Amino acid sequence: MNAEPRALPAPQVRPRARPIAGSTARPARSVAVARSGVRRDRHAPDYAVLIAVVALGAIGILMVYSSSAMRALLGPSGDAMAIVGPQIQWAAVGLVAMLVISRFDYRYLRLVSVPGYAVSLVLLVLVFVPSLNKVVGGSARWLIIGGLPAVHPAEFAKLALVIYLAHWMARRGGAIKTFRSGTLPFLLIVFPIAALVFREPDLGTTTVIMATAFTMFFVAGANLWHFAVLAMLAVTAAIAVGLRGYQIERIQAWLNPWAYPDTKGFHTIQGLLALALGGILGAGLGESRLTGGLFLPNASNDFIFAVIGEEFGFVGAAVVIGLFVLLAYAGIRTALRAPDTFGALLAAGITAWLCIQAFINIAVVVALVPVTGITLPFISAGGSSLTISFAAAGILLAISRETVERGTWNDASADRGRRHGRAHLPGPGRSPSTARPSERP
Repeated sequence: MNAEPRALPAPQVRPRARPIAGSTARPARSVAVARSGVRRDRHAPDYAVLIAVVALGAIGILMVYSSSAMRALLGPSGDAMAIVGPQIQWAAVGLVAMLVISRFDYRYLRLVSVPGYAVSLVLLVLVFVPSLNKVVGGSARWLIIGGLPAVHPAEFAKLALVIYLAHWMARRGGAIKTFRSGTLPFLLIVFPIAALVFREPDLGTTTVIMATAFTMFFVAGANLWHFAVLAMLAVTAAIAVGLRGYQIERIQAWLNPWAYPDTKGFHTIQGLLALALGGILGAGLGESRLTGGLFLPNASNDFIFAVIGEEFGFVGAAVVIGLFVLLAYAGIRTALRAPDTFGALLAAGITAWLCIQAFINIAVVVALVPVTGITLPFISAGGSSLTISFAAAGILLAISRETVERGTWNDASADRGRRHGRAHLPGPGRSPSTARPSERP
């Protein structure tokens, strides 16, 4: 006898629990953030970065005043504070920017990476408009718009390029090793900015931009053969295509400055002489013979390290170099412990940029490389360089606030795939480590 078919029970729909007023239930957005694997644990920033940057900035203001007061006093303004005054104002703006940026989530920079890159290109193009630029030393590097202070667009371009490259490389992931998806797009991104800066002409800043971009390309996992070929092509192109007459003269003066003591070798000889007069302990603050006698060119910016060596000797120069070494160490450590690939690449790029620029400036003074007009980060006179450098340090501090203990930076969470097709911006919820058992995936 066949039994009657039994009706299946209707599926029970579990009512969605509503959060009780005053409870700590986390919203759905925060749960999604927890499942995304993006850490939101925050702690104190890396004080090594903060100490190095603030110390360099303080030394910079002191040395700008010492190296420029006599020249400014004898100049048209008759004011000994004419150069260091604006430097103090820019330093204050930079410090505020650094502290504010260090409190933000650095991942939001991914939203402005493309617009920032586009704006930097526009500013670099405007430099070539005669009515907007300011030519200094035969180079059109400064942009003047309306009644605003003169700015150096190449400084903004450095930061914009580092942010965009970090975002682009993080999205590419392992495809960065291929020529079609990695090397070729990399060239298309870097070449426009490098070419515009080189056209100003500004060989020193171009070198910093290219060296920083290639460092990030290498850290991101570029094909070593592609990397080596690109490096050789960049050097060859710079020598064969773009070197101007005065740049060739600087190379000749670098090879033998004593053959041109009164012309193209004058800068190099005066810088070496200032270091020699400093000895071990230096002549003392404000006792520089060459700066006080107005014999050292560009004493407050390009050759400010020579003033440091003369007034504070080998010890003072070693302290400045040690602070940059500390910044490099802290920056690399932040990149190794970054919570994601974007943060790791961004920290590596900022650290490479600041330290490479410092190395080139110091190398010029000690005659390791030909003379080129490039500032010493945080120390040389220059509002654009100082403010942008402080802003970059703020980004480095923001990344250091979310670092985690790792073996290598390759352990950072992957930043590719469909889920990361756009910039992932975590919400304000608690970190995954503090999620309730019922809320964890």
